[in-house]
Amino acid sequence: MTGLFKWIGAFAGYMLTKTFWGAFFGFLIGGFIDNFQRAAALLNERSGQSGGNRQQFRSSQDIFEFYRQQSQRYDFPTMLLVLSAAVMKADGKILKSELNYVKQFLTVQFGPQFTRQHLKTLKSFIDQPQPLPLNEICSDIRMRVQPEARVQLIHYLFGIAQADGHVSDKEQQMIENIAHFMGVSTGDYSSVKNMFHRDTESDYKILGITKAATDQEVKKAYRKLAVQHHPDKVAQMGEEFQKGAKEKFQRVQDAYEAIKKERGFQ
Repeated sequence: MTGLFKWIGAFAGYMLTKTFWGAFFGFLIGGFIDNFQRAAALLNERSGQSGGNRQQFRSSQDIFEFYRQQSQRYDFPTMLLVLSAAVMKADGKILKSELNYVKQFLTVQFGPQFTRQHLKTLKSFIDQPQPLPLNEICSDIRMRVQPEARVQLIHYLFGIAQADGHVSDKEQQMIENIAHFMGVSTGDYSSVKNMFHRDTESDYKILGITKAATDQEVKKAYRKLAVQHHPDKVAQMGEEFQKGAKEKFQRVQDAYEAIKKERGFQ
């Protein structure tokens, strides 16, 4: 029945609501099921070819093709899984705390859409001896995902890295590479990084300025970030994305308040 669920969903949506939008959303949901079935069939086929052993690919291009099969239009979790695997592998240690962070985030974010099949996909990405084709994958994500959500992805990846209480240099470098490949600006990346890796100038770095900035420049930088990273910008994303956006927005506000207190202006 692969390929039929989108039409079944459209029919069911129309019958339930008697509206075009009901049919449309039924079509989207059915399309997700169709795409997931195709991805599962590919995974089973690959597993069968490997004789029941862990799934192996011959090249980075094979991994990218597998990623593309898995991350069909309505399967956003796979985008997160491959980036999660890259950060988890960065320091050569796959930690339970990191795995638990990923599972908790995606379970809350996607609910029943996040399944055991996705965990198998994550394991496939983690187990590969071949390097993950991050440039190609991030370019794909860059085309599909709006800028505000890409910044939020960087926040999520730092959350994985800090799950064990410390962001290593290798993890930080990996996330920086991903940010670059996804087209996240240096300023946005630095702002998020300094929420997890603080130093004496972190409050200024969060706002994308230096201590040499004037009071007016501080206020201007804050207003710009307050608009750019307001949680409403990712309101269409899931609960965990909105939670992360609120945390980021709060840290921007905290940084601004700390600078105001330090400088003594209102």
